[in-house]
Amino acid sequence: MDQQILVPFDGSDESETALNRALEENPNAEITVLNVLSSAELAYGGVQGSAAESLTDAQREEAEELFERAQERAAAYDATVQTALEVGTPGEVIVEYAEENASDHIIMGSHGRSGLSRIVVGSVAETVIRNASMTVTIAR
Repeated sequence: MDQQILVPFDGSDESETALNRALEENPNAEITVLNVLSSAELAYGGVQGSAAESLTDAQREEAEELFERAQERAAAYDATVQTALEVGTPGEVIVEYAEENASDHIIMGSHGRSGLSRIVVGSVAETVIRNASMTVTIAR
């Protein structure tokens, strides 16, 4: 049976490196690219009501663009990837998604977005490493 690999993907250089590594080192694996829309960014941004819905729409559009990039990257390796979009606290969602979908391995960047969103959310990679029951590889 092919290995199930989860690659959290936010478009950062580090997540691109993680996807490349997954594709290069695991040509027979089933790879899922996961983008997590951070509920913390919505809450701390003070966005409510219809503005929150439009921001979510904008974030969903951004996620679709990220998925297109991931698909193009996979095509360069003559591979395909599945995509998934979730909302919540990134580190927690990544671990939950990996467990619920029987992932054997998580390959992720050392860090993604920076600035205020990183301060608010904390270290996603650290949360995943501490809580995941499967192998976690951090790509730099």
